[in-house]
Amino acid sequence: MSLTVDIRSVHKSFGPHPVLRGIDLTVRAGEVAVILGPSGSGKSTLLRTVNHLEKPDRGLIEVGGEPVGYRRSGDRLRELPEREVLRRRTRIGFVFQDFHLFPHLTALENITEAPVSVLGRSRREAGEAARRLLERVGLADRADAYPRHLSGGQQQRVAIARALALEPGLLLFDEPTSALDPELVGEVLDVMRDLARRGTTMIVVTHETGFAREVADTVVFMDEGRVVEQGPPADVLDRPRHPRTQAFLSKVL
Repeated sequence: MSLTVDIRSVHKSFGPHPVLRGIDLTVRAGEVAVILGPSGSGKSTLLRTVNHLEKPDRGLIEVGGEPVGYRRSGDRLRELPEREVLRRRTRIGFVFQDFHLFPHLTALENITEAPVSVLGRSRREAGEAARRLLERVGLADRADAYPRHLSGGQQQRVAIARALALEPGLLLFDEPTSALDPELVGEVLDVMRDLARRGTTMIVVTHETGFAREVADTVVFMDEGRVVEQGPPADVLDRPRHPRTQAFLSKVL
């Protein structure tokens, strides 16, 4: 089941350096939000706060109506123990730009590991589901291949299948094509387009403006830790109102 994401007044600093300066963003269940912006604008940090890999200094993030990393106790929020954070994190799939596959495991084993160790599924059940996922991302014939024997595009598709193995209600993508050779980008974007068509809630940090124009419900432009502009792709990409958005897009479109 797809989940709604509510991000309200989120701040995050690393030492004296503010990285997020009051982010407000809502992504409804089944929608795709694409986040654009220059390097250092806080895009990746924002994604990492959504699944509590980074803890916000202030503000609140709710996924599916539940605070991320916390539980409500009356009018207060109490931080969850790490085990409970990990359990709730299974609802949120994360696809990194550099794949993060286990090099000593085959494609099939990379996908089955989390359902077995986190969800307690049998290895047979997890393996059958993993083979279906490999078929879904076009890699049914590469189940026994190790990451070193796969192209970058194939590794990223295995990483997407691994994220899907926990049946998350939200998928986060952190520049999923930036580490790929140009000719391999399309095969990963095709899988992501299919996920969007299936109604998967997705937040995607990317510079692929063509993908944003085609798939996104909302395009968000960030700069210096703030949301500068957001709206439908046609508005933000074709008729940006803010000078900073205009300057950025003039260099990437």
